Amino acid sequence: MNIVIAVIIFSLIIIIHELGHLLLAKKNGITVTEFSVGMGPRIISIDKGGTKYSLKALPFGGSCMMLGEDEDIAEEGSFNSKGVWARISVILAGPIFNFILAFILALIVIGAVGIDFPTVNLVNDSSPIDEAGIKQGDTITKINGSAVGVGREIDFYFQFNPLTEKPVEITYKRDGKKNKVKVNPALSERYLLGFTYAPEKADIISLLKDYPFDNAGIKIGDKITKINDTNIILGSDISKYIKENPLTQDDLSVTYIRDGKENTINVTPKKHSEYTLGWDYNLNREKISPLKVLKYSFHEVRFWIVNTVRSVSHLIKGKIGMDQIAGPVGVVKFMDDIYEGTKDYGFLAVLLELINFSLLLSANLGVMNLLPIPALDGGRLVFLLIEAIRGKPIDREKEGIVHLIGIVALMALMVFVLFNDIRNIF
Repeated sequence: MNIVIAVIIFSLIIIIHELGHLLLAKKNGITVTEFSVGMGPRIISIDKGGTKYSLKALPFGGSCMMLGEDEDIAEEGSFNSKGVWARISVILAGPIFNFILAFILALIVIGAVGIDFPTVNLVNDSSPIDEAGIKQGDTITKINGSAVGVGREIDFYFQFNPLTEKPVEITYKRDGKKNKVKVNPALSERYLLGFTYAPEKADIISLLKDYPFDNAGIKIGDKITKINDTNIILGSDISKYIKENPLTQDDLSVTYIRDGKENTINVTPKKHSEYTLGWDYNLNREKISPLKVLKYSFHEVRFWIVNTVRSVSHLIKGKIGMDQIAGPVGVVKFMDDIYEGTKDYGFLAVLLELINFSLLLSANLGVMNLLPIPALDGGRLVFLLIEAIRGKPIDREKEGIVHLIGIVALMALMVFVLFNDIRNIF
């Protein structure tokens, strides 16, 4: 069932992307020879208006094939017979349509569950945040000059920029007035089990590698039901237990459920040193007015675009390992985790989580296709922009060779990612 859901979502995102190319091509009088969803051999196809519309066997990928796309053909309707800006608009249309789809999905999600305002929930006494004068209820607007619109942006900022001894500049709003302070992080030592959980439930949503839970074989999606002699029902029960019983080097008995089966393990918390600010900020969503839904939907798309770009940048710089890249198999696994983690809350909860994940995928695909990589939309844009600047195109044969190299490299990457997905699952 989850594979079917994944195929539907992949197909929708790809159809929208290729539809952008198709509509702008036809708008500019370019002949589209084939519009296909999927890769490999055709399953079915129909001819309409001079275009073959095809469904192919492998449900990943798609194409909008245009007459004379990679060669100079004098025939009317060929891609390269059109002006450079017309061709640029056709290439840009695919990623732009992905961003439009992401915006529509954001409207649905935010309209249904609202957004997570970036407010301060808790300030620890004598902590760096407390000494800087930030109080509970303040709204964070910037961190080191990086705009903050939702609570998740605080989370993501510190994921990409871990705290060190360097001061952090925080801009916040209180009673309508903006204030700016520098906060000096404090080095803190504490014991951890190495996991995070959804605020409203006790299901594990992430694990730290080589920490107690990871080493004990606990997996994402497992549901915590008991810690020592304390029953756990909600995520807040975990927070309450740890607050009342701070973790030490003493063993804990943890009971969890996986696939309907209850398991109990003993784990020893691991000592962890890190810089902290000593606060807690909001990650829970609240509903907002229709006008704000519109405003924050734009913000939501920008949020995912920015973080996709940051992820690519960190990958290039080596701050993110290649083993953290997920392909189609990994995405199916994520969807399975989403389904398993939300099915107890009903169909609507599952649907909204899948729509939210589709939003992320659509924005991600739009960004990735704009990267200046040969064979992708971004690679073709580079050649078109060079043509626009110099007033004449680069030799088509040379451009074709570059794109061919890009295709080979992308195929090799796809094989690596597929292998990586399978290795991470098993």
